[in-house]
Amino acid sequence: MKPKKKAAFITLGCKVNIAETEGMKLLFKKAGYDIVEANEHADVYVINTCTVTGMGDKKSRQMIRRAHSLNPDAIIAVVGCFAQVSPEEISKIEGVNLVLGNNMKHRIVELVENTQKDDIKQYVNERKTLLEYEELPVETYIGHTRAFLKVQDGCDQFCSYCIIPYARGPVRSRDINDVLKEAKNFASNGFKEIVLTGIHLTSYNDTKNNVNLSGLIKAVHNIEGIERIRLGSLEPMHLTHEFIEEIKDLSKLCPHFHISLQSGCGETLKRMNRKYTPEDYREIIKLIRERIPDVTFTTDVMTGFPGETDEEFAESYQFCKEIGFLWIHVFKYSPRKGTAAAKFPDQVPPGIKEKRSKLLIELAHQMRNKVFEKYIGRQADIILEQEIEGSPGDMEGLTSNYIPVAVKVNNINPGEIIRVRLDSIEGERMRGTISYVKV
Repeated sequence: MKPKKKAAFITLGCKVNIAETEGMKLLFKKAGYDIVEANEHADVYVINTCTVTGMGDKKSRQMIRRAHSLNPDAIIAVVGCFAQVSPEEISKIEGVNLVLGNNMKHRIVELVENTQKDDIKQYVNERKTLLEYEELPVETYIGHTRAFLKVQDGCDQFCSYCIIPYARGPVRSRDINDVLKEAKNFASNGFKEIVLTGIHLTSYNDTKNNVNLSGLIKAVHNIEGIERIRLGSLEPMHLTHEFIEEIKDLSKLCPHFHISLQSGCGETLKRMNRKYTPEDYREIIKLIRERIPDVTFTTDVMTGFPGETDEEFAESYQFCKEIGFLWIHVFKYSPRKGTAAAKFPDQVPPGIKEKRSKLLIELAHQMRNKVFEKYIGRQADIILEQEIEGSPGDMEGLTSNYIPVAVKVNNINPGEIIRVRLDSIEGERMRGTISYVKV
């Protein structure tokens, strides 16, 4: 019998990429391939790339070279956002045979099998042609206790620093019937938590079935077996009073919202072409806190955007401190070719970006501990995620409002829900003691 071909996958970037990689894995499985780990010898390597920052591009190039070193005779297919915006650059990297832009992943098996070792082929469509939602179903996630369910693609906001609208194309939403079919399948496979994700999730609008994001959440909420619904990154200007009223009483919806901020300074936000002010953001946070008990917030903040003065950074810093986030993903501005901000004057020197980044990360640690302190002595349900490396007998789990908890367990599997008492703070987590295991 002829041995099965092997395919390996390397995924960089966001939860959307994670979901799309699982969809591509399923296509290869159905075509008779064995799926192996990324560091193993394979016949095909698929690198699902990210291009949000310069570091994303760099890591993508590194992963391509690593795959080529593992097996110089393998077919290497590069897909995703870096492939969409820089196909010529990728084609010049040694070992690359196939470059697929977005909305081409559903054809990857066919295109790989029509590619020879010496080929260098590109299948990249222009942004304006990326009009249909690309169906790429997922059945399960090996090694995950949460299932990422992609429901939307594309972005039309054109923030001045962001390449993603060019990489992902216009906004398009998934048919709710396909979403529910996939969600029910996850539930039947034992997943208790679903993460709804998209490039611009808050713009979800299935016009064919007249369903917006709140309607979608309610429909998933009705699926038996799903106990938690978590939302991916949200844009503040879409979190209206009406939306919050629609979702505030949904018991399965996690009281944790990742609401992108980027800067707490109004002038910086204007240059970023963000469509809200710090005052708008403050009001949204206030409203959600009034409507949803024990809610926590995480966010993204950029340092060193062109023209950001010491005063503007100080304003952003103070705003973050006022809001009191559970965590901030801090990242330094990275010029992206083709975006308006790349040509802005007053580019901030790397050393200043680094200094500001460190200050914000330190603030993030302080704010997280302040949130943790509020929960000491309280009870919470957690879904066990994974063993904690270097700490025998400990597993980590997440509360519904995204607090990571370390707990000693015995014969309890990842994915189970247990109730714990939150006893203390241990670095980046809280320490819990089991109260009982939910059956």
